[in-house]
Order: sequence, then C-alpha cells, then structure tokens
Amino acid sequence: MHSSRQRSAAALAALSLVGVLALTGCGAGGEGAAQDKAAVAPAEGKAQEGARGGAAAPAPAASPGGGDKNAQPPAAVRPNVIRTATLGIESADVQKTLAAARAAADGAGGYVGSESTKRGSNGRMTSTVALRVPTERYDAVLGAMEGSGKLLHRKVDAVDVTEKVADIDSRVSSQQASVARVREMMGKASALSDVVMLEGELSRRQSDLESLLAQQTALKDQTSMGTITLEVSEPAPAVPEKKKPTFLSALGAGWAVFTAVLRFLTLTVGAVLPFALAGAVLLLLFRLFRRLRPARPKAVPAPRWPAVPTQQGRAADTAADVQD
Repeated sequence: MHSSRQRSAAALAALSLVGVLALTGCGAGGEGAAQDKAAVAPAEGKAQEGARGGAAAPAPAASPGGGDKNAQPPAAVRPNVIRTATLGIESADVQKTLAAARAAADGAGGYVGSESTKRGSNGRMTSTVALRVPTERYDAVLGAMEGSGKLLHRKVDAVDVTEKVADIDSRVSSQQASVARVREMMGKASALSDVVMLEGELSRRQSDLESLLAQQTALKDQTSMGTITLEVSEPAPAVPEKKKPTFLSALGAGWAVFTAVLRFLTLTVGAVLPFALAGAVLLLLFRLFRRLRPARPKAVPAPRWPAVPTQQGRAADTAADVQD
C-alpha cells in the first residue's frame, strides 16, 4: 500500500515536471517566469501567503491628503544615449595635434580605439584617430578638439536607447531567475530521464542568458563611453597668384626658351658626335685602302679601221658635190 502511494506520487511529479518544461519552454519573459514559479512551488507560495496573512496585518491605505512630507520623490530614470562625433581638423603640425587629442582623451579617463595615417596623391598627410571618452567629459573633450586647428567639418549624433537598455535588463533578470529555477528542479529530480531533460533545458537557457548578457555589456559600453573620430590633415599647398606679363617677364621667358633650345641642341650634338666620329674613321680607312691598293692594268682598245665607201655612198657624195 505504501509503495503504491510512492509510485503514484512519483508519476504525478513526473507529469508535473513535463508540464513545467512545456510552460517554461516558450520563453524567458515575465509571463513564462510567472508560470514557472506557479508550477514549481504552488504549495510553498500558499504556505508563505498564509504565513504572511496570519503574521502581518494589512498596511493602512494612505490618505489622499495626508502623505508623508519627508518622503523622497521617485528617482528619475537616467537616459541612456549613444553619442558619436566626427571632426575634420586642418593643422600645420599633424603629429602635435594628434598628441594633444590623445592627452585630452587620457586625461578624461578615455582611451584611443584605433588610429591610421595615409598620404594622398597630392602629398598631403591625413591621420584618423578614434577616441573613446566617458559621457561626463564628452562635451569638454569635443570642444577642446574643435579648437585645436582649422575646423573643416563636424558631425555629432546622439541615439537614445533607454527603452532598449531597460528591456535587456528585464530580460536578463527573468532569464537568470529561470536558470535558477531549472537548477532547483535538477536538485530535486531523482529519475535519470528527468535529469537529462533538465540538463538540456538548462544548457539552452544558459546560452540565451549569455547572449543577453553580451548585449547588455555592449549597450553599457556604448552608453557609458562616447566615440569621437578625429581626422587631422595638412593644409593644401598655396596656389601662386597669376601676375600680369611685363617686359622683364617676357624677356626672362624668352631667355628660358633660348637656353632650353641651346641645351637641346647641345644634347643632340653630344648624342650624335660618337656616331659621326665613327663614320669619319671608317671613311678615312676606306680612302686609305683605295690608295694603297695596286692599280689594275687598263685594257687596250681595238683599232678602228676607216669604213670603205660603197658605190651608193660614192654616188651620194658626187651628187652633193655637184649641188655645191
């Protein structure tokens, strides 16, 4: 009889455990936490409620006009704001300006987040430094940096995340309470299947809690420390003013062109001179070779005998003589 009652109690406890896990698996919010609390310890809640009802009398309601004059007003909710700013400064001494910015951040209790330096195609050097400054000294450090050189551009942003911070804090508290309840159930569980089920549920809830804690830490860092991105660049080279041409300027320009042409001709002669010397030496050797070469004997031309006039030729010559 006694063993059958123990078995019935164990079965009832297992069914209650399954019901609790089904209710708590929906989330770690306020509703799920309330359901967990009601499912895990209903008897304990009733006992505490009865003890409070028997031991303590209900507190008298405060009269509308008889409030305590010394009562402290409710504390105002501290706003949580993420502040970021971007400044562009032109300075003749970039390194000195950066050193002053680092010193201002260190003096305010901040630190340097990142820093980079580059030189553009025009030869100007630009350095960018990101500073993290506590919100209490944010405006003072920002004003000091604005006066460290010629201000080129300025942009300041502020994002209010008070509601998001309050929501994360509430979810963290609820999730911590949920993890504590599951651990309490594990301490009371006796069956191996119940322990395995509770371990899986505990692992999942701890993972969710760690994610919420990471978000809470990130928001706390963003709201407690403002970010100032400072860009410091060298001034652009001065452009000379155009002057009206004069006789002396024209003479100087002509002399510059003349010297440039003369220099070009000199360079041309210098470049051609080795080839000219080599050609002259080759020509001299060729002529010397022709003079020293033995002369060839000249061929004797064949004698040319006078042609014998024919009869027709003689007749023609006679006719020409008659006419004369």
